[in-house]
Amino acid sequence: TITVSAETGTETVKLAVTDTGEGIPPEHLPHIFDRFYRTDPARTRDKGGSGLGLAITRAIVEAHGGKISVASTGVPGEGTTFTIELPVKQSLSQSNTE
Repeated sequence: TITVSAETGTETVKLAVTDTGEGIPPEHLPHIFDRFYRTDPARTRDKGGSGLGLAITRAIVEAHGGKISVASTGVPGEGTTFTIELPVKQSLSQSNTE
């Protein structure tokens, strides 16, 4: 199961994507956003990605002034949560009144 949620604040919007999959072992979490990193070194490119997706995602999020994080216990069934936090852009009418 995949759940997507959003939460708005006065200065940020927080998006969370949570699954109930096998999770990511804790020792991999510090490297999960590194280019070409894969949690399973036995996987070849023809069997599952190049290891660039999360590095590209992080670059896009940071280019918009945001940040991305991951949380996972690595316990099957408890899954993983990716959280993206982006700044809220003020409209011209709001910034002209300040």
